[in-house]
Amino acid sequence: MTEPRSDFLRAVVARGFMHQCTDLDALDARCREAAPVVAYIGFDATADSLHVGSLVSIMLLRWLQRSGHRPIVLMGGGTTKVGDPSGKDDARRLLSDAEIDRNIASIQRVFAQFLRFGDGPDDAVMVNNADWLDDLAYIRFLRDYGRHFSVNRMLGFDSVRLRLERDQPLTFLEFNYMILQAYDFVELARRAGCILQMGGSDQWGNIVNGVELARRLADPDLPPRLFGLTTPLITTASGAKMGKTAQGAVWLNAERVAPYDYWQFWRNTDDADVGRFLRLFTELPLAEIERLESREGAEINQAKKALADAATALCHGEAAAREAAETARRTFEEGAYGADLPVIGIPRAELDAGIAAFDLLRRSGLCASGGEARRLIKGGGARLNDRRIESDVQAVTSADATADGLVKLSAGRKRHALVRPV
Repeated sequence: MTEPRSDFLRAVVARGFMHQCTDLDALDARCREAAPVVAYIGFDATADSLHVGSLVSIMLLRWLQRSGHRPIVLMGGGTTKVGDPSGKDDARRLLSDAEIDRNIASIQRVFAQFLRFGDGPDDAVMVNNADWLDDLAYIRFLRDYGRHFSVNRMLGFDSVRLRLERDQPLTFLEFNYMILQAYDFVELARRAGCILQMGGSDQWGNIVNGVELARRLADPDLPPRLFGLTTPLITTASGAKMGKTAQGAVWLNAERVAPYDYWQFWRNTDDADVGRFLRLFTELPLAEIERLESREGAEINQAKKALADAATALCHGEAAAREAAETARRTFEEGAYGADLPVIGIPRAELDAGIAAFDLLRRSGLCASGGEARRLIKGGGARLNDRRIESDVQAVTSADATADGLVKLSAGRKRHALVRPV
């Protein structure tokens, strides 16, 4: 592979987004032409928010637009009804049309933060594959497109093979997913001149199917050549899947995860991950990133704060990032309560009677379970109003509230919550 010359692919390689490409040199040459490249990534609407695991794809679309090309956000209103078997052991829960529509409406707000939408040559557009999948004529679709797929080859794709090897059932509904995704690529090529599909490494087989389907159709209405590009699976230095915490997924919608908690997620990045995450999840210049990641000891915290500030500003705006950083500063440096700390309301009568410390830690969201809370307390990591909690059954009552009527709980040095009697 020669070093890319186009702005887009230079950024893709330099910042760590590149995993596989069907023909990098040819795509690089196309990206240097005057006409913008139209590219898409698909997102199924299985929840009312995307989470940090989708952020690599979203940032890839952002870099595409920054380089003068046109991103398409494909919402899977149709494919969500089928379910992608990639990386799954079980079939997805089937959602109603109304649930899918609500999820799409909620997810749209996230993309408005990262991409510029409009009618210009490099403005992003959002489309829904239900617009063409819902009305497909089944027999005609099988004759026109199904005949181009070999079941023998489909059984070899990881999304299918791994499920079968683990003796997990794969429904015929899910088996159709890769055909529908390939058809999406062809449909977008026809409708919008889209020549590039991008996605995570688990989507490689699905993407290649679309590239090959277009070639086999030999349709003069299609662009002469389509391309595929995938990003690597992002894990943390500990080997954990990106975007998962003890409290669950780190969602991108503010209603799911408050900007302060989002900021804290990035601030808590492992030292070994800081440079890589700065490249992937911020737009800081590479020279600045190299300066930040070279810091050692306590100074690496400045790099983590820069990561948290930049990542939160992209997702929630500059104002929210500044507020989160100020809340953290007041909480950690001054010992004061920041306005953005999560506040949990507990019935006053219940708190007057007393609640076991381990149970309150669980109810506050600082621990995922009572067992985790007990282990935290036993290890000395749980605090009540900045004082160590000595016993898991220590009663927390209204008498523990400070002058402002709040009880402060802490899990370690960096995660806090406030309890308010209601």
